Amino acid sequence: MVDRRQEIIDAALAIADESGLDAISMRAVAERVGVTPMALYPHIGNKDGLLDAMIGHSLGSLPMPAPDQPWQQRLRVFAYAIRALAHRHPGYLELVFSRPAVTKDAVRAIDAIFGALLDAGVPPSEVARVERLTSTAIIGFAMSEVNGRFAAARQPPSVRAEWASAGELPAHHRLRPHLDKKVDWDAEFEADLTDLAAMIESIAQRSVR
Repeated sequence: MVDRRQEIIDAALAIADESGLDAISMRAVAERVGVTPMALYPHIGNKDGLLDAMIGHSLGSLPMPAPDQPWQQRLRVFAYAIRALAHRHPGYLELVFSRPAVTKDAVRAIDAIFGALLDAGVPPSEVARVERLTSTAIIGFAMSEVNGRFAAARQPPSVRAEWASAGELPAHHRLRPHLDKKVDWDAEFEADLTDLAAMIESIAQRSVR
């Protein structure tokens, strides 16, 4: 038996991958599935329901680390899963970045992060804020990696700053020997996760002083 709801979500994901989020409409999804737009509503609701379902499906498909793993490892599993998701579906990752998690699967994923932060010793009053900070850093890296911000520019950073004197762009001139180095994005992602973990530990330690 066809799971029509899942078929609709898969069609929307495919459209986003092929043409971006702006191409998603109830009509476009219906055409992809082979039904009328009105036939989508009993399964998915309106377009907001469709977008929420896409987020829920994607976050719900992430591997959930075992709750008995160290909190650092649980966050690392989440981070690498988000990065892999970005590479699988670069056309719609912005959706995860721009809409709240409201479906059951999405909320379960957020709850796993909450649990890791609590086990790290982050005060309950700070957990939601630290989750937002951590998730934004991870998703932002993944978006930048797949959607072009980290891509090689037409000119290296040092050349882009040549129009200005050291007095106008002092930091660029001080960093000139470092700006044009080839970046190992795998190593940078790992370093960022290490720094995020250190930040979380510092927040936890601050709370017990």
